[in-house]
Amino acid sequence: MEKGQTSSIAEENQQSNETTTTHHLNPPPGLTQDEFNELNRFITEFHTYQVNSVQCSSLLAQPIDAPSDVVWSIVRRFDKPQTYKHFIKSCTVKEDFNMTPGCTRDVNVISGLPAATSTERLDVLDDDRHVTGFSIIGGEHRLRNYRSVTTVHELERDGRIWTVALESLS
Repeated sequence: MEKGQTSSIAEENQQSNETTTTHHLNPPPGLTQDEFNELNRFITEFHTYQVNSVQCSSLLAQPIDAPSDVVWSIVRRFDKPQTYKHFIKSCTVKEDFNMTPGCTRDVNVISGLPAATSTERLDVLDDDRHVTGFSIIGGEHRLRNYRSVTTVHELERDGRIWTVALESLS
């Protein structure tokens, strides 16, 4: 067998060991069945991943008693994650920072976690659909091939308006 063929077979074996996450099958803690049913198409589109046997993924749901534009104005700030992520001590960006996909930030994590610093790259920022996501590309921690996607969704029932922030980690 030629070298190229061996490589191709190995790639096929690795791909066949991958599975699709099942976040779209059951509501995560924090969501009612009705909320889950309404948000399922977004969970399927933005929070479904291919993972292999040494990877994991999770989906977090946070209901927030505020309109989505208020929540989005905070969540979209890639340069200020400590505003809503309480395990982040500080965040720095370059002086010529422009919040567009590809930009990076350096995060200092609160002591006590199995991490000290993290360098992260913004992968997506969609203000129309309220989607943001980043990948960890360096730092002092144990995470490898880590990415996070957050989506923000406004719900309304019986005159009540609230927002659900969904964050998937892979």
